[in-house]
Formats: sequence, structure tokens, C-alpha cells
Amino acid sequence: MLRARKVRLETERLTLRAPVHADFRAWAALRRDSVDFLQKWEPTWAADHFSRKSFTNRVYWSQRSITQGTAVPLFLIRRDDNTLLGAITLDNIRRGPAQAGTTGYWIGAPFARQGYMREAIEAVVHYAFTKLDLSRIEAGCLPENTASRRLLEQTGYKYEGVAQSYLQIDGRWRNHVLYANLRHDRRGKTDAG
Repeated sequence: MLRARKVRLETERLTLRAPVHADFRAWAALRRDSVDFLQKWEPTWAADHFSRKSFTNRVYWSQRSITQGTAVPLFLIRRDDNTLLGAITLDNIRRGPAQAGTTGYWIGAPFARQGYMREAIEAVVHYAFTKLDLSRIEAGCLPENTASRRLLEQTGYKYEGVAQSYLQIDGRWRNHVLYANLRHDRRGKTDAG
């Protein structure tokens, strides 16, 4: 039997932790208040997206994923006032020769462009490289999502290319630009100096 693992990361302003049932109201309110901000960047939301049952399933999936080592879904909680700001997930964790995972994230509209997600990404990348012993962390976003592209580049991800029809976003198959953050990144470095 697998033992439940707790993951709790601390940054300058945030606590990153797995979602719990008590987060439902704050999560639903933040997602509802951020619909216009988020939907153009995300897969189409299910009809029951805002239901308690759907959220409960999300909590159970998070617990199973952390225990099984397949994903690390975390909520961003501002420590000053215990406010839910968004979420970040290290997903699709692959072991063996790959030692890789994929990051995905969202932040509520009122908290965008205030450096919170940068703190969260840096903490998750550090955790992935030092605690999970991953070698490669991938991310993808829509080409026109300049804020997300800038954020990835500022946190050590490097552009790798374009994946055609990569994901269905807002109901359409969309190309994505792909980025990767490597634990021992030598790209662009030489032995000179």
C-alpha cells in the first residue's frame, strides 16, 4: 500500500500545497471571477466545472497523484491573508530514462502580473530537480500568450519549438510553443572562459 505524501513548498509570499475540500468555495469564486481571463488559455470547461462533486474529484485525484508520484498539483495560497491565488501542477511525471515532468498553471485575474506565479514556478522547479530528481521539466503555451512565454523564459525555460495541434484550447485544436527547463542546462554555453 502506498503511503500518503505531503508536499508543502514555501516561497517569500506563498505556501504551495495540495487542494483540500475546504478550498471549494474560494476556488469556485476565483474561477468564476476569472472566466474571461482564463478560458481563452484553457481546455473547454466541463458542464459541471463549478460543482462540488467535480472539485471533490479534483481533490481525490490530487491526493492519489502525489501518493503515486505521477503529479504534484498545488494551490498557491498567499500567506498574509490565506487567499487562494491560483494553481500549479507538475504533471505527467515520467521515471526511468526520461526523469521528466510537465508544468501547467493558472492564476486568478486579480493576482496576475504581480510575481506570484514566478515564485511558484521557481519553487516547483527547485523541488522537481532537488527532491524528485527530475532532469527535464516541460511546458507549453499558446504562441500569442506573451505573458506566459515571458514568465517561462524568466524562470529558466528555453524555447524548443512548436507542436502542431497540441491541445484543444477553448474548443479548438491549437498549436503550442514548447519550452523546457533542464537541470544541467548547457544550451548556449561553451567551454571558453
